[in-house]
Amino acid sequence: MKPVDIRASRPRPTRDTLLRRMPVTVVDTGDFTKSMGLWQLVALSLGGLVGAGVFSLAGVVAHDIAGPAVLVSFAIAIVASGAAGLCYAEFAGMVPRAGSAYTYAYVSLGEIIGFLIGWDLLLEYTAIVSVVAIAVSGYLNYITHYFGFDLPTWALGAPGTGSGHRVDLFAMLLCLLLAFLLSRGTRESARVQTGLVAVKMAIVAIVVVAGAFHIRAGNYDPFFPFGLGGAVSGAALAFFAVYGYDAMSAAAEESTDGKRLLPKAIMISLGIASVVYLLVCLVIVGMVNYTDITVASPFSSAFDSIGMGVLGLVIAVGAVVGVTTSAFANMLAVTRVGFAMSRDGLLPGYFGVPDPRRHVPARVIWPVGVVSALIAGFLPIREAAELTNVGILMAFIVVALGVMRLRRTRPEAERAFRTPWVPVVPVIGIVFSVWLISHLTWVTWVRFAVWLVLGLALYFTFGHRHSKLNDQAS
Repeated sequence: MKPVDIRASRPRPTRDTLLRRMPVTVVDTGDFTKSMGLWQLVALSLGGLVGAGVFSLAGVVAHDIAGPAVLVSFAIAIVASGAAGLCYAEFAGMVPRAGSAYTYAYVSLGEIIGFLIGWDLLLEYTAIVSVVAIAVSGYLNYITHYFGFDLPTWALGAPGTGSGHRVDLFAMLLCLLLAFLLSRGTRESARVQTGLVAVKMAIVAIVVVAGAFHIRAGNYDPFFPFGLGGAVSGAALAFFAVYGYDAMSAAAEESTDGKRLLPKAIMISLGIASVVYLLVCLVIVGMVNYTDITVASPFSSAFDSIGMGVLGLVIAVGAVVGVTTSAFANMLAVTRVGFAMSRDGLLPGYFGVPDPRRHVPARVIWPVGVVSALIAGFLPIREAAELTNVGILMAFIVVALGVMRLRRTRPEAERAFRTPWVPVVPVIGIVFSVWLISHLTWVTWVRFAVWLVLGLALYFTFGHRHSKLNDQAS
């Protein structure tokens, strides 16, 4: 009897197989422990939304790109993010399954689009973890310097960030610490995340209230020192700071009632974050002239410059604790996306097996921890941030398109939340995303294109042949 050639039974890539879609009513596999209620989900979302954007990136955008018009930069980013957030909320209420935009694209637009969005998110989320770790490192260096202890010069930052810098040691260690925390289990790590988010929001309130008493109107003039184009370019860089709900939706299977709670958590967290970002931007450029902002630790340095060094220290400590939650949320997200893609057969199945005791994707967590540590250790914060934007914006476009498509092809599907004013809201999200994409640098596009080509090669040599949808079709 001749052995069966399994490879021969796999379908060749055709238009139908490339665009085959995962069913909307996918079965819960029970791979994760359902331990997150509404406020745990809100905390996870705020962990991603209110992080490096508050404590570091707002200073970067104001100092290098937009000046006081950083307010406009974040306002543009928030509008675009809000439109996309409404689309995410509809999908979250329809398909409460791990994977976020990857799963939503797979359900609505087809396998190859879902794969490419998932592949992009693997890089994007990992880079975001690194960006946030670099931001935390800046504040840690501020704290240790305050107490008279400094790391060796070679360990203070990535090459190119200062004389003698070779590696950002604190940033690397934080990435590995987060991987360890996530490997301990969802229930335990979610409790830590919720507590840290509470501390972070308290610190942000201190920053806004205390800083408001030291605003000088003259610091807002000129408001557009880099022109309107600078404000728009700043929005493209700031955008990644205002979509933490995307990271939260990747953990849908760990919610006690995903269909009902995820849309609520997205709306609540996005509303809170929008107010926070605008207030924080107003305060930082009002306290200090944008040319004098210290990029590594903007708020601590700002309070130090007005003789409130003790408060600056408190903020630095709070930033270290609070900004860490952003890295946590994004590392959780990338591990769930990687796990979902492996479980669906598009990546090696080895990574799609949860830990039998802790019910977490440990086989994905540690590789992500190591890669994010390497990026954080050896790339400056701006270069690391620019790795994140193209893929995230593409994901937003795909999710908005997916909502419109399913409204036409699956109008009868159960929706716990319905995006209002379709197709107007999705189109707004798409237009803003395309607009912001057009202002990214050519280097960012080259990196994105290289990553995309690698993904296509992997899909056609492995993913298409091993997709679980092949088994359903046979």
